[in-house]
Amino acid sequence: MSEQQTTSGESIEIAEVLQRLPHRYPFLLIDRATDYIANTSIRGIKNVTINEPFFPGHFPGAPVMPGVLQIEALAQTGALLMSKTLEADISKHLILFMSVESARFKRPVMPGDVMEMPVEVLFQRRNIFKFRGRVEVRGELATECEFAAMKADRPA
Repeated sequence: MSEQQTTSGESIEIAEVLQRLPHRYPFLLIDRATDYIANTSIRGIKNVTINEPFFPGHFPGAPVMPGVLQIEALAQTGALLMSKTLEADISKHLILFMSVESARFKRPVMPGDVMEMPVEVLFQRRNIFKFRGRVEVRGELATECEFAAMKADRPA
């Protein structure tokens, strides 16, 4: 992302996240977002606390955020970009995860970490988006992958 794009992006606070995503506790894994640019990119933010419901079992005495939940947080960040870009009405539509490729885990994410999740659009056709995302903690790469999602009608 260029310096120009970083400074021109819009912020999305938790109230709007809740309007644009159907996820709720304990499965909402994004607190807010910055640097939103329609059809292009977004940066999700997740404050990881010891109160996360998965830590008692993963792992007792050595809490580590599961990699699959880091990918889910990236997917929710991409879904937020899609929901806002496409003006999706969550009472009528869902953003569904389609695929994940080339996932790599470089460092653990633990309580107290702030996950910054830059996600960029690689490809878009109508209601299908393909993304590249990263989880960064204090500027260090923790997780990276490519993933795809689609906007679909909510089942009646």
